[in-house]
Amino acid sequence: MKIGIVGSGAMGSGIAQVLATAGNQVLLYDSNPIAVEKAGQNLEAQFQKLAEKGKLTYEKAETYFDNIRLSDKLSELKTSELIIEAIVEDLEIKKELFQKLESLVSEDCILATNTSSLSIASIAFACQKPNRVIGIHFFNPAPLMALVEIIPAVQTDKYLISKTKTLVESWKKLPVIAKDTPGFIVNRVARPFYGEAIRILEEGIADCATIDFAMTSLGGFKMGPFQLMDFIGHDVNYRVTESVFKEFFYDPKFKPSFTQKRLFEAGFFGKKSGRGFYDYSPNSEQPKPNENPELLESIFKRILVMLMNEATDANFLGIASAEDIDLAMTKGVNYPKGLLQWADEFGLDNLEKELDQLYNFYHEDRYRCSPIIRNLVKQNKKTLRNLNAKA
Repeated sequence: MKIGIVGSGAMGSGIAQVLATAGNQVLLYDSNPIAVEKAGQNLEAQFQKLAEKGKLTYEKAETYFDNIRLSDKLSELKTSELIIEAIVEDLEIKKELFQKLESLVSEDCILATNTSSLSIASIAFACQKPNRVIGIHFFNPAPLMALVEIIPAVQTDKYLISKTKTLVESWKKLPVIAKDTPGFIVNRVARPFYGEAIRILEEGIADCATIDFAMTSLGGFKMGPFQLMDFIGHDVNYRVTESVFKEFFYDPKFKPSFTQKRLFEAGFFGKKSGRGFYDYSPNSEQPKPNENPELLESIFKRILVMLMNEATDANFLGIASAEDIDLAMTKGVNYPKGLLQWADEFGLDNLEKELDQLYNFYHEDRYRCSPIIRNLVKQNKKTLRNLNAKA
């Protein structure tokens, strides 16, 4: 298949590597000739490195790299059967691009966006044929992360959903179907992992190191929330939180924090800048966590119940199936287990009780218990998974 990719940054280049490895003919386009040349050099080096590690033969590495063409001329995308846009997260810029692409390509060409949180319907609206527009959201780094979210707009042809799913599977990725709402599955459901951790920090209950240690030691998370935010970068993580909050009509459960906003405004983006919640300068000494068992347990439980509640609400509101939500969180952000599975093990009555305790103490809407949990507890039901009934 002939596939065009717009944007030669880390995400666009990563997608190009995935698709070329799957045997597709890929055209990697960027309006900046220096950027696209650099991307080509990085891709060649990446394939060479895989061969050196024995993960590919040198012959295959060369074949896969040869599947990629580089261009700084938009017109060369005209023969593409599928185009995936991976440029800056700006709705107006994306809409302008899609209008240009539609004037170039054939009527059968699928136009896809890799946006992580913007409205697919808004992007599709810019096109004369919005029915061929769909979201195909990879996770960074694309060659390593198995998950791909497929997001149809309200205008998208139904057949295109199954066709896109088949395509994603042919790239040896795991597709999940998400409703076109802010953050889709992963970037919506994961918000409490960051937001509630910052809230605990701001309340003076514990420091970053202790909160991170609680989530890694008791929860089995590979990284704690502050480690992960610093790794992702506050220029990315904060903007997603801000976007989700705004697009959800300022729902308080997605409210950003001034603590992270100030880091963002100061240019303290995390590892990439040398400072975030932690100091990454060469001689810095990392803080030690407080290992008090009761404190760690209270931190872990508070963040976990917020995560489980958000996953439950996403299912209740029809964002995705229970199976896809759990798959998205384990394969998209490497959670140790699916949150709906975790909720079943935790106990729905316990989950309702913990959320109500938080709500009764704070009287803030961010701690509202999902109606589906209340309904199931009332019916004395024990499981959330594979659940289609609503409260």
